Amino acid sequence: MTYPVPLSQLDKNDIPTAGGKGANLGEMTAAGFPVPPGFVLTTTAYNRFVEANDLQQQINDLLAGHPAGDLRARQDASEKIKHLFLEIEIPDDVAAELFAVYEKMGAAPVAVRSSATAEDLPQASFAGQQETFLNVQGREVLVEAVKACWAGLW
Repeated sequence: MTYPVPLSQLDKNDIPTAGGKGANLGEMTAAGFPVPPGFVLTTTAYNRFVEANDLQQQINDLLAGHPAGDLRARQDASEKIKHLFLEIEIPDDVAAELFAVYEKMGAAPVAVRSSATAEDLPQASFAGQQETFLNVQGREVLVEAVKACWAGLW
């Protein structure tokens, strides 16, 4: 599998692809802490989603002409970007791998949480600023929660 990685296969070196939370859960799993089974949908999945839907150009277009200091314009662009993420489909290859690992876990209710690559780091913490969805069950709800986490980055 390319996109999901079990927590048991992650460690602190995986922050660039699994995010701080995912990498730390991998470290805790390896140390023997009672971490529930889970997986991380890597930045490769996010990048595939962006690429397959030509989102980078749309993001660039929405941000163009709005200097970083123009907070109102940046906030408006951010909201538009979030809506783009929520309206677009996850590519079939990403969805297939997501569903396979989810169903391997028994398709039971799961937590879907963001694990941004810039959070939970020694030099920075963004605790509580990203999305979390609890008791997610079913393919459609799972996909919507994943997209909402990705959209929440904006």
